[in-house]
Amino acid sequence: MTRPGGVWRNWGRSAQVRPQRVEFPATVAAVRRCVQAAAAHGLRVKAVGAGHSFSEIAVAPGVLVDLSDLRGLVSVDRARGRVRLRAGTRLHSIPRLLAPYGLAMPNLGDIDRQTIAGAVSTGTHGTGDRFGGIATQVVAATLVTADGEVLTVDDDENPELLPAVALGLGALGILVDITLQCVPAFVLHAVERPEPLAAVVEALPMRHANVDHFEFYWFPHTEMALTKTNTRLPESAPRQRLSAPARWVDDTLLANGLYRVTCAAGLAAPPLVPGINRLATRLTGDREYTDESHAVFTQRRTVRFREMEYAVPLDRLAAAFGDLRALIADRGWRLSFPIEVRTAAADGLWLSTASGRDSGYIAVHRYWREDPAEYFDAVEQVMLRHEGRPHWGKMHGLDAAQLRQRYPRFAEFTALRDRLDPTRMFHNAYLERVVGG
Repeated sequence: MTRPGGVWRNWGRSAQVRPQRVEFPATVAAVRRCVQAAAAHGLRVKAVGAGHSFSEIAVAPGVLVDLSDLRGLVSVDRARGRVRLRAGTRLHSIPRLLAPYGLAMPNLGDIDRQTIAGAVSTGTHGTGDRFGGIATQVVAATLVTADGEVLTVDDDENPELLPAVALGLGALGILVDITLQCVPAFVLHAVERPEPLAAVVEALPMRHANVDHFEFYWFPHTEMALTKTNTRLPESAPRQRLSAPARWVDDTLLANGLYRVTCAAGLAAPPLVPGINRLATRLTGDREYTDESHAVFTQRRTVRFREMEYAVPLDRLAAAFGDLRALIADRGWRLSFPIEVRTAAADGLWLSTASGRDSGYIAVHRYWREDPAEYFDAVEQVMLRHEGRPHWGKMHGLDAAQLRQRYPRFAEFTALRDRLDPTRMFHNAYLERVVGG
């Protein structure tokens, strides 16, 4: 947590700033006072959640508004399965808040350290052909706009703004609460196993279409994929949880511990990476269990890294992945972190990476102590050839002129921003680049 005079850094250590002022509002009224005071002093304002974005979307040179104290459950609509949460609520806290009402979020990504506001504002997503990103679960929101006023977006007030506000990049105002459409609590039957990569890629359309949630990881320099298949079951289904020792061995010792060894070796002695990656493929990703949905969707990540992710049309996912493999082979890189492949359903959010099209996602990573520029830049060019759209919260090099061509509703979003924030109160250098001045 940053206090006045300190330096704020994101989790991946790819962005940092020394803000002129740091505020910790715990109420909507306090957020309004922050914005009004900043305007009076000619300062810009940026709200910050958990700092888990790898891009510079949360960098706040002026006033950093830390939402850590604006958290918790506001209300529950039992009849409609809707829950209203304060914006700073962490994703990992939500299952506990929903449990008394027999509810769950329909889908989650593999990390739950983010705040709900940060997750929806950057387009965080999980996997599954029939499921959208977390922002598609938003049915109402309240935000403080540049004039310090409160704007309500719900079924009764300003409903036409929801497709912009639900995934707004922090450019439209400061979200203070969010209402999610939940589903009855459910469990997941998880099957994780290594499989021959060629067979997985060949059958990829069937693999992700025929199950609820499918993804795979590929360690470069190997011929195996680590697949993850999750099947949704009623909340009443029997659990077959991993034992505490087994989970510790898999998630702490092998996953995070082995990643740490792999990354350190790649930094010190790159020729060792292929052998270590093959060892990692043999030792991890072979288990079967059934547990509450949130316990299966998410994992704990303790090894710092930097990430870039692109969304491509779903029917181009296999081809894009093949071109990426060819690029790695041609360049002779030694890459210690795996590549992640997921999917998501099309949605109608104006700036969603899945806006208007079923999408496949390819995420690449580098250990945080390694320079990712050459690798990420080259991968980006591959993804752009496949009509890729970059994840807003992850590293990429595109600007507003390029992004405008990739989002049919881009002009409508910037017009709304002009209306809600004409003085660019909520802008920073990143937003200047990706949505224009």
